[in-house]
Amino acid sequence: MSATHSLTPKISFLTRNKRRMHKYGIIIAFFVLCLIVALTGEYQVAQGAWSNNYFLSNENMLIVLRQVSINGILAIGMTFVIITAGVDLSVGSVLALSGIVAARFATNNAGLAIGSTATAVMMPLIVALGIGIVCGLINGTVLARYRLQPFIVTMGMLSAARGLTLLTTDGNPVSQLNSDFRWLGNGYIASVPVPVIIFIILFGLAWILLNKTLFGRYIYAVGGNPKSAHTSGINVIRIKVLVYTLCGALAGIAGLILTARTGSAQTNAGAGYELDAIAAVVIGGTSMAGGVGTMVGTFFGVLIIGVMNNGLDLLGVQSYYQQIIKGALIVVAVLLDPSRKQQRD
Repeated sequence: MSATHSLTPKISFLTRNKRRMHKYGIIIAFFVLCLIVALTGEYQVAQGAWSNNYFLSNENMLIVLRQVSINGILAIGMTFVIITAGVDLSVGSVLALSGIVAARFATNNAGLAIGSTATAVMMPLIVALGIGIVCGLINGTVLARYRLQPFIVTMGMLSAARGLTLLTTDGNPVSQLNSDFRWLGNGYIASVPVPVIIFIILFGLAWILLNKTLFGRYIYAVGGNPKSAHTSGINVIRIKVLVYTLCGALAGIAGLILTARTGSAQTNAGAGYELDAIAAVVIGGTSMAGGVGTMVGTFFGVLIIGVMNNGLDLLGVQSYYQQIIKGALIVVAVLLDPSRKQQRD
């Protein structure tokens, strides 16, 4: 019996807990990052560089949440897309197009928005949501029905939506937005910023959709093996179209909130936002190969980027270094992706 026991291969702690580490690693990484930034802040206070550790203040925490809310909304939609083994490079341009057209219905000289809080909010919301849905529907339909690479199709939409944004206003920003509309980006409910509340609500709905519905299971199936999913009776084309449409709709909502927050719609809004959304999703553990990913992971991926940017800003580090660190995090996250090793094997 002892001989048999001695022949049993020993399994390391990391091997035994690999799945658990992959599941909770992003959460641990987030709290470790917060600890590092907090300790750095305490060091700055001890050295006399800071009068207090501003990073730990409630005000700064709300600032971080407000800052990540736009990227968080985009990342929610991107999570659905990447789980299907796709990618949407157009969300930044769709955000800009949705925001600038919606702003036309929220200016002080727009008769539709005067004297009615509901109209001032609902009309721009319907417009932004509609534009996002149309753009996402076009992306999904073209790439799914004609079996084109998502990278190519969404890059085409990126260019087209940006061109339409410039064409809509002849390259000029839209300003003088009414106060009722700007409340969406700058208002508070029970001391919590409205964009943060919207982000949390959308996150909760997305989590339910991905984890508690048949549609969510179909998304994983399509991303894991589209041929097997089709054989099982899943309409792969329909799932992809719906996923990209959902991603476009969320980009429209993000554009609306960003416009309300800044108080004007800029033609260059959203430039590079698609990369931040992809970074948050990948850092959160969603595999670019498809079929693997969680909404909770994306949530903490968004927070990691937000805390990192906030901490570096407080320390006076230039934004160029933030881009370098963000790029390194993406590469490390991909290298640590378990599905990558499985595919290689």
